[in-house]
Amino acid sequence: MRPEDDEGTGGGGLLVPMVWMYCEYIADEVLATGDLMEPTTLEYRAGRDALALTVFLSDGTVTDQLCVARVDELRLLTAYGPGWRRWVCARLEALEQPAGLPDPDLALARAAWRWLEETELLAADLDAIGPPPWDAVNAGGEEGEDDETRVWTPAWQLGLPLGHLAVHLY
Repeated sequence: MRPEDDEGTGGGGLLVPMVWMYCEYIADEVLATGDLMEPTTLEYRAGRDALALTVFLSDGTVTDQLCVARVDELRLLTAYGPGWRRWVCARLEALEQPAGLPDPDLALARAAWRWLEETELLAADLDAIGPPPWDAVNAGGEEGEDDETRVWTPAWQLGLPLGHLAVHLY
């Protein structure tokens, strides 16, 4: 979106990413309503970026409020799995701009996706969760220590379920 130019000089105005900023606002509102995570954490940022990216890339228009149909659409789009990752990559590729004016909204969406994909956060290994070995001594050699297995996980794999749960709670 270009700012209005009253002087008739044309071009060169600052490009303002209003659509992306509004998608981030919607994501913040949904996450704040769910009250699942402190807004200062990297996990919260991952959830906000995943949800904002989903809103931005979905076919629906950005409106002042999320209607029931829009909430249902977000719930379906954020359902966890590799399908969301493929969907994001396909949608970003489809929005590829030919040479010309840059799209600041798309640039911020791409930056958010890069951060979600390249940033790894330390999280519980959900694949390793099983019944606790009551008789076993943990790796630290002392009984009673935290035995949770933790792995480095791409930020989108933490942010997507957080955004999905926040949509359910909205």
